[in-house]
Amino acid sequence: MNFQELYYRNPYLTTFEAEVCTCTPGPDSNTFYITLTQTLFYPEGGGQPSDHGVLTILSDCSGSTCDERLCDSCPDRITPGETITVLDVQDSERGVLHVLSKPLNPGTRVQGEIDWSFRFPLMQNHTGEHIISGLANRKYGYENVGFHMSDVITLDLSGPLTWEQAMEIEQEANEIVYADLPVEILYPDDSELESIDYRSKKELEGAVRIVHINDADDCACCGLHVRRTGEIGLIKLLSLMNHRGGVRITMLSGRQALRYYEQICDAATAVGQLLSVKPHETQEAVQHLLQESLNKDRKIADINQRYFQAKADSITEKKDLILCFEEQMNQVELRKFCDLLVKSAKGSVCAVLTETDPDTWQYCIGSTEVDLRAKVRVLNEQLDGRGGGKPVMVQGTFRASAAAIEAALKQTLHLS
Repeated sequence: MNFQELYYRNPYLTTFEAEVCTCTPGPDSNTFYITLTQTLFYPEGGGQPSDHGVLTILSDCSGSTCDERLCDSCPDRITPGETITVLDVQDSERGVLHVLSKPLNPGTRVQGEIDWSFRFPLMQNHTGEHIISGLANRKYGYENVGFHMSDVITLDLSGPLTWEQAMEIEQEANEIVYADLPVEILYPDDSELESIDYRSKKELEGAVRIVHINDADDCACCGLHVRRTGEIGLIKLLSLMNHRGGVRITMLSGRQALRYYEQICDAATAVGQLLSVKPHETQEAVQHLLQESLNKDRKIADINQRYFQAKADSITEKKDLILCFEEQMNQVELRKFCDLLVKSAKGSVCAVLTETDPDTWQYCIGSTEVDLRAKVRVLNEQLDGRGGGKPVMVQGTFRASAAAIEAALKQTLHLS
C-alpha cells in the first residue's frame, strides 16, 4: 500500500483513519515512533513546525507482529477508544514518524485528528511570508536566506531595507490579500520548470513543488498554505534589524496578527486612561511625561550637587576617613558625591554608603592615597560584600551594620 500524504492532498481536512505500519522504540523509554498507512499530520519542514493533535484507537490488532514491548501483556497496552497525544511529527528515510508516549501494535486502526487552531494560523503565516519574501525578491532581487515560525515569524533577506521600504512591501502585500488571489500548488515537469523563475534556497532534485501567487511569488516549498490570499486576513511587519549583510524581519499574519493588534490596542487604551488621553494620543502624552521627568531629574541633580558641595564645605580639616551614610541615593549619586569628596582633598579615604535593605548598603569608596582595589577584597570578605573597581575607586554592596562597616574600614585601611 502506497503511503498517502493527506496534508498535501487537502490541508483543510482535520480527521482521517489509518492503520499502524510500524512501531519502534524511541531514543528513550518514554517515546515510540509510529508510521501509518496515511496521515494528515504535517511533519516539521520548510520552516513550518509539525502539526499537533491526537490518535484515537479504533481497534487493536492480533499482536502477531509485536515484540515483547508491544504485546498484550505490556502494562501500557492500548485499548479501543483510548486517545494518545501526538508529541511530534518528523520526516525520515523510514517515512513520516509520529512520536507517541505509548506503543501501538502494527495493524492497529486509528483515527487521527489534527489541532486546526494550531495549523490554520501556521498556514496563514506561511502564506503571508511567501508574499513578503516574493515581493522583496521581485522589487529588490533579495533572497530569503532564513525562515523560522514560532511566536512570531522571522525571515532573513539577503540585502538591506529601510523601514519605509519595508512598509511599502507590507502595503503591497496586503493589497494582494484584499485581491483574494488563488494560492496554487504546482508540480511542473522538467520542461515546464525551466520556464518558471522560482525562488529556492537550495538545489532541488526530483519532483519540485511550486507555490504560485500571481504578482507575488513563485517558490519551491514543502509547507502548507491557504487556498486564497484573502484567507490570510492581515499581514503586519513588526520589526526590522540589520543581520549578516541583509535584514531580519519579524512579522505576523492572520489570527496571530489580529491578536497582536488586540494586545497593542488594549495596552494603548490602558495607557491612555492613565494619562487621560485618547489611545491615539498616548505617544505625545508619554513624550510630554518623559520631558517632565527629565526636567525633574535635572532639578534633583542640581539640588544634590549643592547638597554634596555644602557637605564637603562643612568639613574644615583633613581627616583620615570621611564616612557618610546617606539616604536613598542611587549608584550614580554615590559616585558623584564620593568623587567630589575625593577631589576636595579633605580625606585620605572617602566612603559614601546608602542603605537599600536593612543592613544592606551600596558603597562607593575613593582615594588618591590608598590602593583600594587590593583592600576591597578584604572588606568584602569581612562584610559579606561584593564589588570592586580601580585602585582609586571601588563600588559594590556590603551586608553588615553601619557600626561594623565603620570598624572594618578603619581596621583594614589602617585609618583612625
